[in-house]
Amino acid sequence: MGSDDIEAAVGDKNNGKPPTSRAGRNLPAALAVGLGLGLSLIAILLFVPKVFIGVVGVAVAVATWEVTKRLREADVLVPRIPLLVGGQAVFWLGWPFGADGVLGAFAATALVIMVWRLFDHGLTTAPKNFLRDTAIALFTLTWIPLLASFATLLLLEPDGNLRVLTFMILVVCSDVGGYVAGVLFGKHPMVPAISPKKSWEGFCGSLVFSVIGGLLTVTLLLEANSMIGVVLGVGLVVVATLGDLIESQVKRELGIKDMGTLLPGHGGIMDRLDSMLPSAFVSWLVLSALL
Repeated sequence: MGSDDIEAAVGDKNNGKPPTSRAGRNLPAALAVGLGLGLSLIAILLFVPKVFIGVVGVAVAVATWEVTKRLREADVLVPRIPLLVGGQAVFWLGWPFGADGVLGAFAATALVIMVWRLFDHGLTTAPKNFLRDTAIALFTLTWIPLLASFATLLLLEPDGNLRVLTFMILVVCSDVGGYVAGVLFGKHPMVPAISPKKSWEGFCGSLVFSVIGGLLTVTLLLEANSMIGVVLGVGLVVVATLGDLIESQVKRELGIKDMGTLLPGHGGIMDRLDSMLPSAFVSWLVLSALL
């Protein structure tokens, strides 16, 4: 459940039905799944941090499959095999080769996508919608595997498991702050044309919770200057909110509610990663520069 749905969560007291959000989600199931995933990831990061790379790699593959499936249902013929295989290369090559491996794999995959789409109907038939489909495929490659690769790069830094844990805690703080302020005070829609239930009050709540979370986690977990936590908290609220809005607009254009159905109460894996992906990049950027 993204922050947009969390902010809209309210109880359904009619006919003894399970509480749902205004977006129509099963709230108890969403909370149970979210808590289970969160505790599992915390345990992995604290005790077997390298396993986190494998977990995120699987999530990247599933999210890429979900998005390409939805795009193809809308007759956007993105090259699925290059996106899946090349996306894994973009993500995994960050482990042995760092940013150079990510960049090289991204450039190679982008080239393969362009050539694949050019000739996917054979040598005697000109492709239709080549520019549109290729551009959307490159957008997908950037949106999921490239941004996810920064989680790996962050993990490989000194105390990387604690850095990853910090950014994940702050995204949760942003979600919870948006929920509390949105439910209690939300009256002014933020971007009603894209996401009618996201309010400015919820955004302010996200800022307060995330800045407090940043102060505490950067000071206690990373033992660094608390002002870095303020910078990180503000940055993550901005990009997490934008991540939610980007996915909302993509789903709006595709005419769908969720990217998938794998996670009860949340939708698909991509519906859970929408705010995490840009947050991984900003966390890597801020912590690499300031720590």
